Amino acid sequence: MIKRTLYFGNPSYLSMRNEQLVLKYPAVEKNSGNQVHYKKEAETTVPIEDIGMIIIDHRQITITHDLCEKLIENNSAIVWCDAKHHPTGMTLPFAANDTLAEKTRYQIESSEPLKKQLWKQTIEAKILNQAAVLNHFELPNADLGFLATQVLSGDTGNIEGRAAAKYWNKLLEPFETTRGRFDGPPNNFLNYGYAILRATVARSLVGSGLLPVLGIHHRNKYNPYCLADDIMEPYRPIVDLHVFEYINKEEFLPELLGKSEKAHILNLLNIDVEIEGKKSPLMVGVQRTTSSLMKCFMGETRKILYPTLN
Repeated sequence: MIKRTLYFGNPSYLSMRNEQLVLKYPAVEKNSGNQVHYKKEAETTVPIEDIGMIIIDHRQITITHDLCEKLIENNSAIVWCDAKHHPTGMTLPFAANDTLAEKTRYQIESSEPLKKQLWKQTIEAKILNQAAVLNHFELPNADLGFLATQVLSGDTGNIEGRAAAKYWNKLLEPFETTRGRFDGPPNNFLNYGYAILRATVARSLVGSGLLPVLGIHHRNKYNPYCLADDIMEPYRPIVDLHVFEYINKEEFLPELLGKSEKAHILNLLNIDVEIEGKKSPLMVGVQRTTSSLMKCFMGETRKILYPTLN
């Protein structure tokens, strides 16, 4: 079943009742002459089992402990935004898999040669998808296709970095900016999309019995989502394509994303991706990827399944 992503950007009260998320907006006071009218408090419910992620993007939102507990039990990710409306953190369950202990052992004991081969596959898939994005916008991409064939085990030659430099130079040239977290638009669009993607991948990793903190390549004692940062790499070009198709139609790129921009980016989770000839929504595709990674750690296969852009 395709899980829903819910965005909350207005003052509201979120609680839980009868296995349902209950959304209440406060009563609104309106003055009309010498009379005061109150608009009745609005209430909406959503089955918790249908929810894959909720995004909290307002400082006047109250969420109950009961609801948080039930969302975590359902393996639903909670994404928290700061005062600038940027996603800055997420809440995930410690365990969303009934064989977590056994699967954690497989992940911890996985060999370095296996992890290096998985990283090679990851970078190859990422670069090929980057080439497909350039091709979609009728930009030169043959050099990226060649670089994808040069990736070694563990990407010891840093082909990923070389490909990224070429990719972003071509893609961002019309915008007169560079790719950086704090650079100008369209980087704000990309940052938001990557944050949503990261939360989606982290949620799916936990659901597959994997610990997001233990990466196959990324290692950082301050980063609890190293594995999510690894596995999301081939999905990044899908975010790029989704974003640039939108902004290429816009005459003005805002410094702060509005509701329409965020709504478009959040729809990313519902677009179809193709894995081994089979299409499914991105959120389902991510689940196939993390499940295949678990099978690699368990020794059932040595190939991780990633989406391909055509």
